[in-house]
Amino acid sequence: MIISIDQGTTSCRSILFDKAAEIIETTQKEFKQFFPKSGWVEHDAKEILECQTEVLHELLTKNGNGYLQEIKAIGITNQRETIVAWNKKTGVPLYNAIVWQDTRTTNYCQDLKDKGFEKLIKEKTGLLLDSYFSASKMNWILENIPEAKQLAAKNNLLFGTIDTWLIWNLTDEKNHFTDPSNASRTLLFNINTLEWDAELLDIFGIPRNTLPTVKQSSDNFGTYTYNGHSFPINGVAGDQQSALFGQCCFEKGDAKNTYGTGCFMLMNTGNSKIASNNGLISTIAWQIDGKTSYALEGSVFVAGSGVQWLRDGIQIINNATETEDIIKDANPTSSLYFVPAFAGLGAPHWNMNARGMLIGLTRDTNRADVTKATLDAMAYQTKDVLTAMEKDAKTQLNTLNVDGGACNNNYLMQFQSDLLNIPVDRPICKESTALGVAFLAGIQCGLWKFEELSKIRTNEKLFLPTKNQNEIKSKYNKWNDAVERCKDWEVNV
Repeated sequence: MIISIDQGTTSCRSILFDKAAEIIETTQKEFKQFFPKSGWVEHDAKEILECQTEVLHELLTKNGNGYLQEIKAIGITNQRETIVAWNKKTGVPLYNAIVWQDTRTTNYCQDLKDKGFEKLIKEKTGLLLDSYFSASKMNWILENIPEAKQLAAKNNLLFGTIDTWLIWNLTDEKNHFTDPSNASRTLLFNINTLEWDAELLDIFGIPRNTLPTVKQSSDNFGTYTYNGHSFPINGVAGDQQSALFGQCCFEKGDAKNTYGTGCFMLMNTGNSKIASNNGLISTIAWQIDGKTSYALEGSVFVAGSGVQWLRDGIQIINNATETEDIIKDANPTSSLYFVPAFAGLGAPHWNMNARGMLIGLTRDTNRADVTKATLDAMAYQTKDVLTAMEKDAKTQLNTLNVDGGACNNNYLMQFQSDLLNIPVDRPICKESTALGVAFLAGIQCGLWKFEELSKIRTNEKLFLPTKNQNEIKSKYNKWNDAVERCKDWEVNV
């Protein structure tokens, strides 16, 4: 058996998988979100540690400790880009964790763009110069928390993404480690040379001695001890890369989409980085046995959160699970489109001035039509990103692997298949993020062989295209028209 520690943006979970990759037990607990100023998003790193340790202990003690002897290893997957700074001597954080959603460093990033660093940074990291990533958050801590510079000068300041923070503490403050999938999200790791880059460190003013050692994604990260039992930490990966691995997207051109609050699409690009010309980013997927796999990534800002808006914002539904039944009352001739650009448009458009829009309203438009348009928007946005991926990778997608809460909606998955004109593969285990890092840990400890994993992943349902493609193309053209109409709305009004 393998335990996956799944440390997310709003909750901590521990999931126990058996050798057949079936879930035996799950424990979960939410933690607080802090918004000290407009655009600032923080977590209490100590609370995250306590929360994650609590659910881990709960899992270990379930069934009267009956699983302890059977657990072979632990894997850690985590919210990416969120950064923690702590005192090496005391282990105490200097400040709250600054979350990936935080935008306090937007002006700092713009200053670096104005100085001409954007192209260099993209060539070395595959990323955009944006406050989303970790380096500018580290810089903010160094510039705004006086103790940080003092500790750095004495080699007593440590930085880490959440995986690193957990490893440090679970191994009794012995191991300051991360893996390439997390390191590649910092704007400091050169994904060509696979090293912390001296030039990037200098641009952001980050001392090299503050950063963790980068180990392979399937490797030995140290040992966690509980009640006399020792469990090796054998796998680490950022959440979206872990989901790609959990979906067994091991071949070049394989892709997955996670339908969560937003949508995160990754396509395996094999052993070479592909520089995007279509608004995507390049990232390291994982590193195993000395071999590095890369991926293209695109993010949709609003997916499941659009359904939350239907529930909490305009209050036309009670919960997400009823949407599939509600849309049965939708007008089949309705030409209603919803562009959920609540915070601008993400990949591949990257238009921060766009705003959300419902277009095609008629007197008989009802809540079923609006609900259907909201579900359709997830599929349309997914097609936008996947079309960009196909252009960058110069390959045609054969199947889309899906996970996340909204993939349980059969209407959405069928429409997605029709829109892409390819099969959509929904697995039995929807916990692809946790499963991916369980696989990585299991390979290292010998529970599985890499070549066995694709046989372990089992399909629940394969959605095949059924609609006339001329009709689908007409719908997609109207979607593109709607997107163009909502761009630069804030500027033009």
